[in-house]
Amino acid sequence: MCTVTYVARGKKAILTSNRDEHRDRPASLPPASYLIGQKHITFPKDPKAGGTWFAADDLGNVAVLLNGALFAHQPALQYRKSRGLVLLDIIAEISPSSCWENYDLQGIEPFTIILLEQHSLFQLRWDGEKKESIQLPAAEDHIWSSCTLYAPDIQQERILWFDHFRKQNPEADMEDMKHFHSQTARENPDNGLIINRDSGVKTFSITQAVVEDNQAEMFHYDLLKEKQLSHSIITV
Repeated sequence: MCTVTYVARGKKAILTSNRDEHRDRPASLPPASYLIGQKHITFPKDPKAGGTWFAADDLGNVAVLLNGALFAHQPALQYRKSRGLVLLDIIAEISPSSCWENYDLQGIEPFTIILLEQHSLFQLRWDGEKKESIQLPAAEDHIWSSCTLYAPDIQQERILWFDHFRKQNPEADMEDMKHFHSQTARENPDNGLIINRDSGVKTFSITQAVVEDNQAEMFHYDLLKEKQLSHSIITV
């Protein structure tokens, strides 16, 4: 939930996310489909809070969570609801972007959601006081790094890594994106794409959704168990 990329290749969109957590947090459950409201939502479940950082619905929409908004914040002692459960509330609605506009976020820790809804791309942010919704060019490539783990200068450096990668791989596919997320700056355990910090924060997994026409496929690589899992989602 701390590094996210989006690339568009014709009718295909690829969203990839690296989840960075403290090593004391339990690993997620493998991706599975759950009936939430009137939708089947596919996601790797966080066993601690029951939420997720990466979810796809049966309409072809994908939502990915990053901790924090634009700037790092001081966490409160307690929050009303897990951000991972908020993500599920939003993706479970028929129109996630409309749900965002009406969702009460008071008492929720700051976060960012990258939402791909019916071929439109949105950046949704809550900073603890106000919400923001920006529609981004869905035909362009994008990268985000969580402000809670990566200082502004490190975020900018990662943008440069991404730009260099795209120049070297103008037709990057899903395997190329997995390579970017798993191999970039491996010699840098503090700020590379795969981290393993002395503080105990490390990259747990890489999750990816490939959306094309009426079908999405989710891939989840558990770095702790060194195991790859996949889950197909037939959309309508």
